[in-house]
Amino acid sequence: MTALRGVGEVLAEKLARLGVFTVQDLLFLLPLRYEDRTRIVPIGSLQAGARAVIEAEVELTEAVFRGRRQLLCRVTDRSGYLTLRFFHFTATQQAGLARGVHLRCYGEVRRGSLGLEIVHPEYRVLKGQATEGLPEALTPIYPSTEGVQQSRLRRLVELAFESLGEDGPRELLPRAALDALQLPSLRTALNYMHYPPTDASLAQLAAGRHPAQRRLAFEELLAHQLSLRQLRDEIRRDPAPKLAGDGTMIKRVLSALPFKLTAAQLRAHEQIAADLRLEKPMLRLVQGDVGCGKTVVAALAAAQAIEAGYQVAVMAPTELLAEQHLRNFHGWFSSVRVKPLLLTGKLQGRKRAAALDAVAGAQARLVIGTHALFQEGVRFKRLALVVVDEQHRFGVHQRMQLRQKGALEGRYPHQLIMTATPIPRTLAMTAYADLDIAVIDELPPGRTPVQTVAMPDKRRDEVVLRIHEACLQQRQAYWVCPAIEDTEDLPYKAAEELSAQLTAALPDLTVGLIHGRLPAAQKETMMQRFQAGKVDLLVATTVIEVGVDVPNASLMVIENAERMGLAQLHQLRGRVGRGKHASSCVLLYHPPLSQMARERLQVLRETNDGFEVARRDLELRGPGELLGTRQTGLAQLRVADLLRDADLLPRVQQGAELMVQAHAENIRPLIDRWVTHGGRYGKIG
Repeated sequence: MTALRGVGEVLAEKLARLGVFTVQDLLFLLPLRYEDRTRIVPIGSLQAGARAVIEAEVELTEAVFRGRRQLLCRVTDRSGYLTLRFFHFTATQQAGLARGVHLRCYGEVRRGSLGLEIVHPEYRVLKGQATEGLPEALTPIYPSTEGVQQSRLRRLVELAFESLGEDGPRELLPRAALDALQLPSLRTALNYMHYPPTDASLAQLAAGRHPAQRRLAFEELLAHQLSLRQLRDEIRRDPAPKLAGDGTMIKRVLSALPFKLTAAQLRAHEQIAADLRLEKPMLRLVQGDVGCGKTVVAALAAAQAIEAGYQVAVMAPTELLAEQHLRNFHGWFSSVRVKPLLLTGKLQGRKRAAALDAVAGAQARLVIGTHALFQEGVRFKRLALVVVDEQHRFGVHQRMQLRQKGALEGRYPHQLIMTATPIPRTLAMTAYADLDIAVIDELPPGRTPVQTVAMPDKRRDEVVLRIHEACLQQRQAYWVCPAIEDTEDLPYKAAEELSAQLTAALPDLTVGLIHGRLPAAQKETMMQRFQAGKVDLLVATTVIEVGVDVPNASLMVIENAERMGLAQLHQLRGRVGRGKHASSCVLLYHPPLSQMARERLQVLRETNDGFEVARRDLELRGPGELLGTRQTGLAQLRVADLLRDADLLPRVQQGAELMVQAHAENIRPLIDRWVTHGGRYGKIG
């Protein structure tokens, strides 16, 4: 930036806060909105609330103290009078607004104590009484940062265009890709965005649907697509262990299962098994609805790695889920005499030292844990497969650390990533372009749809009665609330208080309590008692959102459901409906409901399909929140919007193929232009 006239180190640092590091970056700092400053409005015709340009002569300027020091400047254009009010000013500024000076001002007109006024207008002094030329285009309003005025930004953009010349910035996209979508050139699009004509449709620009915006959105999406593909290629250039046994262990694990795999599970298993037989790292995402059976598919992948003589690490976001995985894997692998090892933060002293020795010596072939798996003291000897569950809970660097632990003589482990937050296929192909995707779109037989109802919390007594009836029929229930203890700024029931209330209201039932602040041993004991049927009603925080599997639980009550997102509500609802009994979910809310909350609860009442829930969630919240900012750089798109521009995504994938085949030399410059965040699953770019 310092190559640009008038930009020193101090200004360059301020511009860097806006993501502007080069002259070209200035042109991609797009306006947030536009103002029409192309005509002068007589003061006499001004209306309060309007934004307008006026030209007027200063009649009187004085500094006054009215509650605070301020500068008042009275101006006239013979059609009327107006006051300019400044709360921050200098003596030089006051002197410059002397009687008789001609000004051009712009700002929002409002009604003040002295009549119409503009507070802190943009203004400049006119030389003599000659009217200077007005802008021929709408005036852009840019993202701002402290110390950089809009007028300075507008001047810098002008200088950037001049500096890069008539043909700059360089066109990097194939003409064929642009023609297919009838999109303008890059220079044409940028000119329009910075200087839209006076007849431009502000509504179209605000909606992001103008061809100039579509052109830039297409280029940005293409840059991200190519970035992710490049990342994938870089990771796959590293060799990986070839995991190819004779399949005996997988067959024995399968035959010991108390259920048969669905067709969708078998399909995902076969895709993963084929990946693991290759000598390049698998990068596969398995996505499916709550309860579709992703974990057993991961177990079969683990069996394939262990049979080949290697270690497997399974990483879960919470101790509760890690312990759930331990129980499942222990049961599934007992027939092949593989004992999983649990490694979490609670393991201390001699037990921890023994566990670390077993991992380092490869005696522990299947290691299950939380983030403790990638702590400094953990050393794997033959790690060949990393399974990451609920991957959106982990940051890039955490996954990276675990991958690095598997580096063995230049070989890197395969990665299997699981999520129960399914996203629409087209979005997945864009957001996860660095991953192969396996979809489990079928629930195991016998899973009954959960009936969902929404009720105001004043009907709580009815819900308590319903729980009592269900538990007397030997069923079990959950009651989930968002907080651990009551505080003044959280007006909803806290888990501890609610547990005490329900214990008093249901004296003939056993009420348990579980939340994140309980000691790990206490949590584990409570879950074991609930799974064994010794607890009728479990009051919990959202710590039970993922992984808890109690088939006898048939009723889920969610307190203050209006405060939770769709994905979280769907996850919690997925804790029931896992057995043979008809199950219900009650969404308790505290009225009045916002429009967004009303729509969320309506979605859950209408469908049990996680893919449909995800589609509606995308519509309501947008892709940034749905994907999670830690999960993908796509959440920080500058121009494009994955929901609004979804129709471009198939063309983006075609454009990426065209770039790879015929314009490979333009790929790196295109990525550098748009992508500021590097690697995600595996390497840091």
